Amino acid sequence: MIEKTQEKVTFVSDMNVSLANAIRRSVNEIPILAVDEADIYKNDSVLYDEIIAHRLGLIPLKNQKMKADQTIEMKLKVKGKEEIREILAGELGDSVVYPEMPIVLIGEGQEVEIVARAKVGKGITHAKFSPGIIFYKHLAKIKIASDSEKQSELAEIYPEVFEMFGEKLKVKNAAACDLDQEDMKDYPGITIVFDNNLVFTIESWGQMDAKDMFAEACKALKGNLSEVSKVIK
Repeated sequence: MIEKTQEKVTFVSDMNVSLANAIRRSVNEIPILAVDEADIYKNDSVLYDEIIAHRLGLIPLKNQKMKADQTIEMKLKVKGKEEIREILAGELGDSVVYPEMPIVLIGEGQEVEIVARAKVGKGITHAKFSPGIIFYKHLAKIKIASDSEKQSELAEIYPEVFEMFGEKLKVKNAAACDLDQEDMKDYPGITIVFDNNLVFTIESWGQMDAKDMFAEACKALKGNLSEVSKVIK
């Protein structure tokens, strides 16, 4: 395990690329709660109604256990006073994951009044229902020839990948490497190749923990494979 937080998990695995890609795609099969409709009764801000509706749809909501035909309603009614005011996502209520997310600015005398309705959906129908992103890359294998150990410039330019150990250049973290051999054309003696291991990363938008997102993606993939198996039989 390279990194593990609520928002992000990164690890190295020898899983097949086809399996990794199937898990990556299955993240959009996870049911997620998001704003699907918005009645905008008043909008004196500089943003069009459509833009505000779009921003509402991208606000992460706590992933409540709801049935497909259920909805929750959130209301927002704000009037600007003497100074410029920033309307934040938290003014929609407790269902918002990040209450400090900005929606729009309003000035003195301007009003915004909205009734938003959220429902459960999947990312395969719209990106607003996506809980996050899963991606992977091949793990780099970096070799430093003895006559290249004093190229300290690489440690300064790519501090996440290289470091100086005394006067010698060393590999700090190969998993953080996004370079290839072409990037090393000015540094003879540094060789970068890639093996079959994958650096697998899960990043959550906040509706669920990253580790749970990975588990749910695998669950969704398993369910789809079961359906295919039934059809074949």
